[in-house]
Amino acid sequence: MTLFAAIRLPKEILFGKGQRHALPAVATRLGRRALICTDERFAGTPVFSEILAALRNASIEIMVHDRVLPDVPRDSVAVCVEEAQSFAPDMVIGIGGGSCLDMAKCAALLLSHGGSLQDYYGEFKVPGSTLPIIAVPTTAGTGSEVTPVAVISDPDRTLKVGISSPYLIAAAAICDPELTMSCPPGLTAIAGADALTHAIEAFTAKRRGADPNLAQNHVFIGKSALTDHFALLAITLLGRSLEAAYRDGSDENARADVMMGALAAGCAFGTAGTAAAHAIQYPAGALTHTAHGLGVATMMPYVMNYNRSVSAAEMAQIGSALGLGPWEEATERMAKAAIEEIRRLFAAIGITGTLAELGLSADKLDWTAEQALGIDRLIKNNPRSFDLDAMKRLIQAAYDGDLAASAV
Repeated sequence: MTLFAAIRLPKEILFGKGQRHALPAVATRLGRRALICTDERFAGTPVFSEILAALRNASIEIMVHDRVLPDVPRDSVAVCVEEAQSFAPDMVIGIGGGSCLDMAKCAALLLSHGGSLQDYYGEFKVPGSTLPIIAVPTTAGTGSEVTPVAVISDPDRTLKVGISSPYLIAAAAICDPELTMSCPPGLTAIAGADALTHAIEAFTAKRRGADPNLAQNHVFIGKSALTDHFALLAITLLGRSLEAAYRDGSDENARADVMMGALAAGCAFGTAGTAAAHAIQYPAGALTHTAHGLGVATMMPYVMNYNRSVSAAEMAQIGSALGLGPWEEATERMAKAAIEEIRRLFAAIGITGTLAELGLSADKLDWTAEQALGIDRLIKNNPRSFDLDAMKRLIQAAYDGDLAASAV
Protein backbone atom coordinates (compact mmCIF):
# COMPACT_ATOMS: atom_id res chain seq x y z
CA MET A 1 0.00 0.00 0.00
CA THR A 2 1.32 3.44 -0.90
CA LEU A 3 1.40 5.71 2.14
CA PHE A 4 -1.08 8.54 1.66
CA ALA A 5 -2.36 11.22 4.01
CA ALA A 6 -4.31 14.46 3.89
CA ILE A 7 -5.71 16.69 6.57
CA ARG A 8 -7.15 20.19 6.90
CA LEU A 9 -7.14 21.91 10.29
CA PRO A 10 -7.31 25.37 11.90
CA LYS A 11 -4.11 27.42 11.97
CA GLU A 12 -4.14 27.24 15.75
CA ILE A 13 -5.64 24.75 18.20
CA LEU A 14 -5.38 25.47 21.92
CA PHE A 15 -6.52 22.82 24.36
CA GLY A 16 -6.47 22.65 28.13
CA LYS A 17 -7.88 23.85 31.40
CA GLY A 18 -8.11 27.64 31.41
CA GLN A 19 -7.30 28.08 27.71
CA ARG A 20 -10.37 30.31 27.30
CA HIS A 21 -8.24 33.03 28.86
CA ALA A 22 -6.12 33.05 25.69
CA LEU A 23 -9.08 34.29 23.65
CA PRO A 24 -8.24 38.03 23.91
CA ALA A 25 -4.67 37.48 22.70
CA VAL A 26 -5.83 35.28 19.82
CA ALA A 27 -8.57 37.74 18.85
CA THR A 28 -6.23 40.73 18.96
CA ARG A 29 -4.15 39.21 16.16
CA LEU A 30 -7.25 39.11 13.95
CA GLY A 31 -8.66 42.59 14.45
CA ARG A 32 -10.44 44.91 16.84
CA ARG A 33 -14.14 44.25 16.20
CA ALA A 34 -15.74 40.90 17.05
CA LEU A 35 -19.20 39.51 16.39
CA ILE A 36 -19.91 36.86 19.02
CA CYS A 37 -22.47 34.13 18.30
CA THR A 38 -23.86 32.24 21.29
CA ASP A 39 -27.16 31.10 22.74
CA GLU A 40 -29.38 32.62 25.38
CA ARG A 41 -28.44 30.10 28.06
CA PHE A 42 -24.68 30.57 27.85
CA ALA A 43 -25.03 34.34 27.42
CA GLY A 44 -26.55 34.45 30.90
CA THR A 45 -23.66 32.72 32.65
CA PRO A 46 -20.96 34.37 34.75
CA VAL A 47 -18.21 32.82 32.64
CA PHE A 48 -19.59 34.51 29.52
CA SER A 49 -19.56 37.86 31.30
CA GLU A 50 -15.93 37.21 32.22
CA ILE A 51 -15.07 36.43 28.60
CA LEU A 52 -16.68 39.66 27.40
CA ALA A 53 -14.87 41.69 30.04
CA ALA A 54 -11.53 40.18 29.03
CA LEU A 55 -12.12 40.99 25.37
CA ARG A 56 -13.08 44.58 26.18
CA ASN A 57 -9.99 44.94 28.37
CA ALA A 58 -8.00 43.98 25.28
CA SER A 59 -9.62 46.91 23.41
CA ILE A 60 -11.83 44.69 21.26
CA GLU A 61 -15.25 46.09 20.42
CA ILE A 62 -18.00 43.50 20.71
CA MET A 63 -21.39 42.82 19.24
CA VAL A 64 -23.20 39.84 20.79
CA HIS A 65 -25.79 37.79 18.94
CA ASP A 66 -27.18 35.59 21.71
CA ARG A 67 -30.17 34.05 19.96
CA VAL A 68 -28.63 31.01 18.30
CA LEU A 69 -31.17 28.18 18.09
CA PRO A 70 -30.61 24.42 17.86
CA ASP A 71 -29.89 23.15 14.33
CA VAL A 72 -29.38 26.76 13.09
CA PRO A 73 -32.62 27.60 11.26
CA ARG A 74 -31.71 29.09 7.88
CA ASP A 75 -33.55 32.37 8.32
CA SER A 76 -32.00 33.00 11.74
CA VAL A 77 -28.62 33.37 10.03
CA ALA A 78 -29.97 36.12 7.81
CA VAL A 79 -31.23 37.98 10.90
CA CYS A 80 -27.84 37.77 12.56
CA VAL A 81 -26.02 38.95 9.44
CA GLU A 82 -28.39 41.88 8.87
CA GLU A 83 -27.83 43.06 12.43
CA ALA A 84 -24.06 42.71 12.15
CA GLN A 85 -23.46 44.39 8.80
CA SER A 86 -23.38 47.93 10.15
CA PHE A 87 -21.07 46.81 12.95
CA ALA A 88 -18.58 45.58 10.30
CA PRO A 89 -16.76 42.96 12.38
CA ASP A 90 -13.18 41.92 11.71
CA MET A 91 -13.86 38.41 13.02
CA VAL A 92 -16.64 36.12 14.21
CA ILE A 93 -16.33 34.24 17.51
CA GLY A 94 -18.59 31.25 18.11
CA ILE A 95 -18.97 30.29 21.77
CA GLY A 96 -21.24 27.41 22.74
CA GLY A 97 -22.36 24.07 21.35
CA GLY A 98 -22.12 22.97 17.76
CA SER A 99 -25.01 25.16 16.63
CA CYS A 100 -23.26 28.28 17.94
CA LEU A 101 -20.10 27.36 16.08
CA ASP A 102 -22.05 26.62 12.90
CA MET A 103 -23.86 29.96 13.21
CA ALA A 104 -20.49 31.70 13.45
CA LYS A 105 -19.33 29.95 10.27
CA CYS A 106 -22.50 30.86 8.39
CA ALA A 107 -22.40 34.47 9.57
CA ALA A 108 -18.76 34.81 8.53
CA LEU A 109 -19.64 33.35 5.14
CA LEU A 110 -22.52 35.71 4.38
CA LEU A 111 -20.77 38.77 5.80
CA SER A 112 -17.85 38.03 3.49
CA HIS A 113 -19.55 36.91 0.28
CA GLY A 114 -23.19 37.98 0.51
CA GLY A 115 -26.10 36.17 -1.07
CA SER A 116 -28.14 33.58 0.79
CA LEU A 117 -27.14 30.32 2.44
CA GLN A 118 -28.85 28.39 -0.34
CA ASP A 119 -26.13 29.60 -2.71
CA TYR A 120 -23.55 27.59 -0.80
CA TYR A 121 -25.24 24.25 -0.08
CA GLY A 122 -23.01 21.29 -0.90
CA GLU A 123 -19.26 21.08 -1.37
CA PHE A 124 -16.78 23.72 -2.55
CA LYS A 125 -19.42 26.39 -3.18
CA VAL A 126 -17.71 29.01 -0.98
CA PRO A 127 -15.67 31.15 -3.42
CA GLY A 128 -12.90 32.31 -1.10
CA SER A 129 -11.75 33.19 2.38
CA THR A 130 -14.24 34.45 4.94
CA LEU A 131 -13.87 36.63 7.97
CA PRO A 132 -11.66 34.73 10.42
CA ILE A 133 -13.55 32.52 12.84
CA ILE A 134 -12.59 31.66 16.40
CA ALA A 135 -14.40 28.60 17.71
CA VAL A 136 -14.80 28.14 21.47
CA PRO A 137 -16.85 24.97 22.15
CA THR A 138 -18.70 24.51 25.44
CA THR A 139 -19.82 20.95 24.66
CA ALA A 140 -17.74 17.97 23.57
CA GLY A 141 -19.31 16.35 20.56
CA THR A 142 -19.73 17.91 17.12
CA GLY A 143 -16.08 18.74 16.45
CA SER A 144 -17.28 21.81 14.56
CA GLU A 145 -14.39 23.79 16.04
CA VAL A 146 -12.03 22.07 13.59
CA THR A 147 -14.21 20.88 10.70
CA PRO A 148 -15.01 22.46 7.31
CA VAL A 149 -18.76 21.96 7.75
CA ALA A 150 -21.72 24.03 8.89
CA VAL A 151 -25.07 22.25 9.25
CA ILE A 152 -28.34 24.18 9.14
CA SER A 153 -32.05 23.42 8.97
CA ASP A 154 -33.92 24.73 5.93
CA PRO A 155 -37.71 25.03 6.27
CA ASP A 156 -38.07 24.18 2.57
CA ARG A 157 -36.30 20.84 2.99
CA THR A 158 -37.11 17.79 5.08
CA LEU A 159 -33.46 16.98 5.83
CA LYS A 160 -30.83 19.19 7.37
CA VAL A 161 -28.39 20.75 4.91
CA GLY A 162 -24.62 21.02 4.99
CA ILE A 163 -22.26 23.65 3.65
CA SER A 164 -18.82 22.09 3.23
CA SER A 165 -15.71 24.05 2.34
CA PRO A 166 -12.15 24.33 3.63
CA TYR A 167 -12.80 28.09 3.82
CA LEU A 168 -15.16 27.41 6.74
CA ILE A 169 -12.42 25.97 8.95
CA ALA A 170 -11.90 28.22 11.95
CA ALA A 171 -8.70 30.25 12.16
CA ALA A 172 -8.40 29.18 15.78
CA ALA A 173 -10.05 26.61 18.03
CA ILE A 174 -9.87 27.21 21.77
CA CYS A 175 -10.97 24.16 23.73
CA ASP A 176 -11.22 24.53 27.49
CA PRO A 177 -12.71 21.48 29.23
CA GLU A 178 -13.75 23.68 32.17
CA LEU A 179 -16.44 25.07 29.87
CA THR A 180 -18.04 21.61 29.66
CA MET A 181 -18.29 21.04 33.42
CA SER A 182 -21.88 22.25 33.59
CA CYS A 183 -23.14 20.00 30.75
CA PRO A 184 -25.94 17.77 32.11
CA PRO A 185 -25.55 13.99 31.84
CA GLY A 186 -27.93 13.61 28.91
CA LEU A 187 -26.13 16.20 26.79
CA THR A 188 -22.75 14.80 27.80
CA ALA A 189 -23.87 11.36 26.61
CA ILE A 190 -25.37 12.44 23.30
CA ALA A 191 -22.50 14.76 22.41
CA GLY A 192 -19.86 12.22 23.40
CA ALA A 193 -21.58 9.43 21.51
CA ASP A 194 -21.69 11.70 18.46
CA ALA A 195 -17.94 12.22 18.76
CA LEU A 196 -17.25 8.50 19.14
CA THR A 197 -19.37 7.81 16.06
CA HIS A 198 -17.38 10.44 14.14
CA ALA A 199 -14.16 8.71 15.07
CA ILE A 200 -15.36 5.19 14.20
CA GLU A 201 -16.81 6.23 10.85
CA ALA A 202 -13.67 8.20 9.96
CA PHE A 203 -11.43 5.26 10.89
CA THR A 204 -13.50 2.75 8.91
CA ALA A 205 -14.19 5.06 5.95
CA LYS A 206 -13.29 3.83 2.49
CA ARG A 207 -9.64 4.26 1.52
CA ARG A 208 -9.73 5.95 -1.87
CA GLY A 209 -6.05 6.06 -2.79
CA ALA A 210 -3.58 8.79 -3.65
CA ASP A 211 -5.18 10.58 -6.60
CA PRO A 212 -3.70 14.12 -6.52
CA ASN A 213 -7.06 15.56 -7.55
CA LEU A 214 -8.99 13.81 -4.77
CA ALA A 215 -8.60 16.46 -2.10
CA GLN A 216 -9.01 19.22 -4.66
CA ASN A 217 -12.40 17.99 -5.80
CA HIS A 218 -13.86 16.60 -2.57
CA VAL A 219 -14.07 17.93 0.97
CA PHE A 220 -14.32 14.43 2.45
CA ILE A 221 -11.80 12.04 0.94
CA GLY A 222 -11.85 8.87 3.05
CA LYS A 223 -9.39 7.51 5.59
CA SER A 224 -5.67 8.19 5.49
CA ALA A 225 -2.65 7.82 7.75
CA LEU A 226 -3.18 11.16 9.50
CA THR A 227 -6.94 10.89 9.96
CA ASP A 228 -6.43 7.37 11.34
CA HIS A 229 -4.07 8.78 13.98
CA PHE A 230 -6.66 11.26 15.22
CA ALA A 231 -9.51 8.75 15.03
CA LEU A 232 -7.73 6.18 17.17
CA LEU A 233 -6.78 8.86 19.71
CA ALA A 234 -10.45 9.86 19.91
CA ILE A 235 -11.62 6.26 20.34
CA THR A 236 -9.07 5.68 23.10
CA LEU A 237 -10.02 8.78 25.07
CA LEU A 238 -13.77 8.47 24.65
CA GLY A 239 -13.72 4.75 25.31
CA ARG A 240 -12.02 5.19 28.64
CA SER A 241 -13.78 8.33 29.89
CA LEU A 242 -17.17 8.99 28.29
CA GLU A 243 -19.06 6.83 30.76
CA ALA A 244 -17.15 8.38 33.67
CA ALA A 245 -17.98 11.92 32.51
CA TYR A 246 -21.63 10.93 32.12
CA ARG A 247 -21.79 9.52 35.66
CA ASP A 248 -19.80 12.28 37.36
CA GLY A 249 -19.74 15.60 35.57
CA SER A 250 -17.31 17.03 38.11
CA ASP A 251 -14.59 14.55 37.07
CA GLU A 252 -12.06 16.95 35.52
CA ASN A 253 -9.89 14.23 34.00
CA ALA A 254 -12.86 12.56 32.33
CA ARG A 255 -14.13 15.89 31.04
CA ALA A 256 -10.72 16.65 29.54
CA ASP A 257 -10.54 13.22 27.89
CA VAL A 258 -14.00 13.59 26.38
CA MET A 259 -13.33 17.08 25.05
CA MET A 260 -9.98 16.04 23.58
CA GLY A 261 -11.72 12.98 22.13
CA ALA A 262 -14.34 15.16 20.44
CA LEU A 263 -11.62 17.47 19.13
CA ALA A 264 -9.56 14.57 17.76
CA ALA A 265 -12.64 13.01 16.19
CA GLY A 266 -13.33 16.33 14.46
CA CYS A 267 -9.76 16.42 13.18
CA ALA A 268 -10.32 12.94 11.73
CA PHE A 269 -13.73 13.21 10.12
CA GLY A 270 -13.24 16.80 8.94
CA THR A 271 -11.08 15.32 6.19
CA ALA A 272 -11.98 11.61 6.14
CA GLY A 273 -15.73 12.18 6.38
CA THR A 274 -18.46 10.03 7.90
CA ALA A 275 -20.60 7.29 6.35
CA ALA A 276 -23.77 5.21 6.65
CA ALA A 277 -24.72 5.93 10.26
CA HIS A 278 -24.83 9.62 9.43
CA ALA A 279 -26.67 9.02 6.16
CA ILE A 280 -29.42 7.13 7.97
CA GLN A 281 -29.67 9.68 10.77
CA TYR A 282 -30.51 12.53 8.40
CA PRO A 283 -33.93 11.13 7.41
CA ALA A 284 -34.48 9.30 10.71
CA GLY A 285 -33.73 12.47 12.66
CA ALA A 286 -36.01 14.54 10.45
CA LEU A 287 -38.90 12.17 11.14
CA THR A 288 -38.30 11.66 14.86
CA HIS A 289 -37.08 15.16 15.75
CA THR A 290 -34.36 13.63 17.89
CA ALA A 291 -30.84 14.86 18.55
CA HIS A 292 -28.30 14.13 15.84
CA GLY A 293 -25.84 12.48 18.23
CA LEU A 294 -28.55 10.18 19.57
CA GLY A 295 -29.51 8.99 16.11
CA VAL A 296 -26.02 8.32 14.77
CA ALA A 297 -25.07 6.48 17.97
CA THR A 298 -28.22 4.35 17.79
CA MET A 299 -27.16 3.24 14.31
CA MET A 300 -23.45 2.78 14.97
CA PRO A 301 -23.34 -0.85 16.24
CA TYR A 302 -25.54 -2.00 13.34
CA VAL A 303 -23.46 -0.14 10.76
CA MET A 304 -20.26 -1.54 12.29
CA ASN A 305 -21.67 -5.06 12.03
CA TYR A 306 -22.75 -4.44 8.43
CA ASN A 307 -19.22 -3.28 7.59
CA ARG A 308 -17.42 -6.01 9.56
CA SER A 309 -17.03 -8.32 6.56
CA VAL A 310 -14.81 -5.77 4.81
CA SER A 311 -13.40 -3.87 7.81
CA ALA A 312 -12.60 -6.55 10.38
CA ALA A 313 -8.98 -5.38 10.68
CA GLU A 314 -10.09 -1.81 11.45
CA MET A 315 -12.72 -3.08 13.88
CA ALA A 316 -10.04 -5.08 15.68
CA GLN A 317 -7.88 -1.95 16.00
CA ILE A 318 -10.91 -0.14 17.42
CA GLY A 319 -11.20 -2.96 19.96
CA SER A 320 -7.57 -2.51 20.90
CA ALA A 321 -8.07 1.25 21.32
CA LEU A 322 -11.01 0.45 23.60
CA GLY A 323 -8.71 -1.65 25.75
CA LEU A 324 -10.19 -5.01 24.80
CA GLY A 325 -7.81 -7.92 25.07
CA PRO A 326 -4.38 -8.20 23.48
CA TRP A 327 -3.88 -7.29 19.82
CA GLU A 328 -2.71 -10.86 19.19
CA GLU A 329 -6.25 -12.14 19.53
CA ALA A 330 -7.91 -13.32 16.34
CA THR A 331 -9.01 -10.38 14.21
CA GLU A 332 -12.59 -11.55 13.80
CA ARG A 333 -13.01 -12.16 17.52
CA MET A 334 -11.62 -8.72 18.37
CA ALA A 335 -13.85 -7.06 15.76
CA LYS A 336 -16.96 -8.63 17.26
CA ALA A 337 -15.83 -7.64 20.74
CA ALA A 338 -15.38 -4.02 19.61
CA ILE A 339 -18.93 -3.88 18.30
CA GLU A 340 -20.30 -5.35 21.51
CA GLU A 341 -18.31 -2.87 23.60
CA ILE A 342 -19.66 0.09 21.64
CA ARG A 343 -23.16 -1.31 22.10
CA ARG A 344 -22.56 -1.77 25.85
CA LEU A 345 -21.06 1.70 26.31
CA PHE A 346 -23.89 3.44 24.49
CA ALA A 347 -26.50 1.54 26.49
CA ALA A 348 -24.70 2.47 29.72
CA ILE A 349 -25.01 6.19 28.94
CA GLY A 350 -28.65 6.03 27.88
CA ILE A 351 -28.41 5.87 24.10
CA THR A 352 -31.46 4.25 22.52
CA GLY A 353 -30.81 0.74 21.25
CA THR A 354 -33.13 0.63 18.23
CA LEU A 355 -34.74 2.87 15.65
CA ALA A 356 -38.10 1.86 17.11
CA GLU A 357 -37.06 3.27 20.50
CA LEU A 358 -35.84 6.37 18.69
CA GLY A 359 -39.42 6.89 17.55
CA LEU A 360 -39.17 5.95 13.88
CA SER A 361 -42.46 4.56 12.55
CA ALA A 362 -42.47 1.16 10.89
CA ASP A 363 -44.24 2.60 7.84
CA LYS A 364 -41.35 5.03 7.30
CA LEU A 365 -38.54 2.47 7.11
CA ASP A 366 -38.52 2.21 3.33
CA TRP A 367 -38.62 6.01 2.93
CA THR A 368 -35.73 6.31 5.37
CA ALA A 369 -33.74 3.78 3.35
CA GLU A 370 -34.43 5.58 0.08
CA GLN A 371 -33.42 8.95 1.49
CA ALA A 372 -30.28 7.60 3.17
CA LEU A 373 -29.12 5.88 -0.01
CA GLY A 374 -29.47 9.17 -1.86
CA ILE A 375 -26.92 10.97 0.34
CA ASP A 376 -24.07 10.07 -1.96
CA ARG A 377 -21.28 11.99 -0.21
CA LEU A 378 -21.78 9.74 2.85
CA ILE A 379 -22.75 6.47 1.19
CA LYS A 380 -19.74 6.50 -1.13
CA ASN A 381 -17.55 6.84 1.96
CA ASN A 382 -18.86 3.65 3.55
CA PRO A 383 -16.37 0.77 3.29
CA ARG A 384 -19.04 -1.74 2.22
CA SER A 385 -21.24 -0.75 -0.69
CA PHE A 386 -25.02 -0.47 -0.59
CA ASP A 387 -27.95 -1.05 -2.85
CA LEU A 388 -31.51 -0.28 -1.82
CA ASP A 389 -32.24 -3.80 -0.60
CA ALA A 390 -29.12 -3.84 1.58
CA MET A 391 -30.03 -0.47 3.06
CA LYS A 392 -33.56 -1.66 3.78
CA ARG A 393 -32.25 -4.78 5.53
CA LEU A 394 -29.85 -2.73 7.67
CA ILE A 395 -32.56 -0.29 8.72
CA GLN A 396 -34.98 -3.12 9.47
CA ALA A 397 -32.35 -4.79 11.65
CA ALA A 398 -31.75 -1.54 13.53
CA TYR A 399 -35.50 -1.10 13.96
CA ASP A 400 -35.90 -4.62 15.33
CA GLY A 401 -32.75 -4.54 17.46
CA ASP A 402 -31.39 -7.57 15.61
CA LEU A 403 -27.64 -7.00 15.51
CA ALA A 404 -26.92 -10.31 13.77
CA ALA A 405 -29.29 -9.45 10.92
CA SER A 406 -27.42 -6.20 10.24
CA ALA A 407 -24.47 -8.15 8.82
CA VAL A 408 -26.49 -9.78 6.04
